[in-house]
Amino acid sequence: MNLAQLGRPPCIVVTGGTGFVGRAVCERLVAHFPGVRLRVPTRQPGAQHDVRTLPGLELTRCDVHNPAQVSAALQGADALVNLVAILHGSAAQFDRVHVALPRTLATAAQAAGVARVVHVSALGVAANAPSNYLRSKAAGEAVWRAWANQEGNQLALLRPSVIFGADDRFTNLFARLLQLFPVLPLAGSTARFQPVWVGDVAQAVVQVLAQGLPAGGDLVLECAGPEVLTLADIVHLVGRMSGHARPVLPLPEAAALLQATLMGLAPGAPLMSRDNVLSMRVPNTATGENPGLAAMGITPMALAGMARHFAPRPVYRGT
Repeated sequence: MNLAQLGRPPCIVVTGGTGFVGRAVCERLVAHFPGVRLRVPTRQPGAQHDVRTLPGLELTRCDVHNPAQVSAALQGADALVNLVAILHGSAAQFDRVHVALPRTLATAAQAAGVARVVHVSALGVAANAPSNYLRSKAAGEAVWRAWANQEGNQLALLRPSVIFGADDRFTNLFARLLQLFPVLPLAGSTARFQPVWVGDVAQAVVQVLAQGLPAGGDLVLECAGPEVLTLADIVHLVGRMSGHARPVLPLPEAAALLQATLMGLAPGAPLMSRDNVLSMRVPNTATGENPGLAAMGITPMALAGMARHFAPRPVYRGT
């Protein structure tokens, strides 16, 4: 049974619902399911979250790493969408977010009778992948697969490429760097990506919930855009769209790892980490071994669709 067949508005818990992808997912769920009740766990429900004005959305105080609080958040839910992830951190931090958290969520979902789960993973995951990020993502998928093997449980694993959108930290970062520097040193310039629009990933979440999930197994959906681009291609395109086209200076991996190490010493979240550089050894592109967005009736938007967002603003010079 899919959510449209419940005969009442569904209740959906979205972990990570206040983030970049989460906001898009919540907006699409509200638009697709009339009367839907969205429950978004957050440590700070009183903060000025962009999603708080969506109809039917409840921000509930919850530490998602606390089993008792997660169990309470899942009571009465019909489905769980898990979007919580990190891009930077130690091996222990990746394990905590990408493996231990799914284990906590899966245990709580089983106890609460939540039988539908959509988990957003990543392209290129594998137990023998070169980075902690990709290995931990693969281990998290294994946790959910073990949960899905229990009778009646339904699972969809979404594997997106790098996700872009008006508020992303990917293309906007390059746009800022290109504005500042006449030449951009670039680690992983030949790494291959298939950038996918955040709205298409969000729509894929909606579609798998609306169409139903396989019982006692899992659906793997590769969420990739229409073009395979190198990182240098992406930077050049962002430069042209933003009006700050700049030459790119490709860095060999040894220099890239050194650069990432130095960046990691700076305060705050690093622009690039050694683990990011290692992840780029694996193509971040669809394999064709699993269905893609077309199987959900979605025609993905190309990165060039961001041109309006990056269009240089006219300078007001007065009269």
